Amino acid sequence: MIVGWFARRGRAFAAAFRGLAVLSREAHCRIHAVASLGVVALGFWFSVSPLEWCALALSIGLVWTAEALNTALERLADAAVPRSDPLVADAKDVAAAGVLVAAGASSVVGLVVFLPKLL
Repeated sequence: MIVGWFARRGRAFAAAFRGLAVLSREAHCRIHAVASLGVVALGFWFSVSPLEWCALALSIGLVWTAEALNTALERLADAAVPRSDPLVADAKDVAAAGVLVAAGASSVVGLVVFLPKLL
C-alpha cells in the first residue's frame, strides 16, 4: 500500500516536471526566466532582507503560476475548439491579462524593494 502511494507521488512529480519542460518552450517564459534571474541577481547584489526575499520570491512565483495557467488554458482551448471562436479568444485574452496583472504587481514589488537601494 505504501509503495503504491510513493509510486503515485512519483508519477505526479514526473508529470509536473514534464509540464515545466513544456512551459519552458514558451517564448514568454524565456522573458520571465531572464527577469527572474535578474531579480535574484539584484537581490544578492543588494543583500535584500529575508522579508524582501519572501516578497520577491512570491512575486516571481505569481508570474510563473499565471504564465503556466495561461499556457494551459491556451492549449486546452486550441485543442477543444480548433476553429476561430470569439468566446475562446476572449478567454485567452483574459488569461493573458492575468499574466499582465501578475507581472505589473511584481514590478511594483520590485520597485518597492530595489528603488530605495538605488537612491
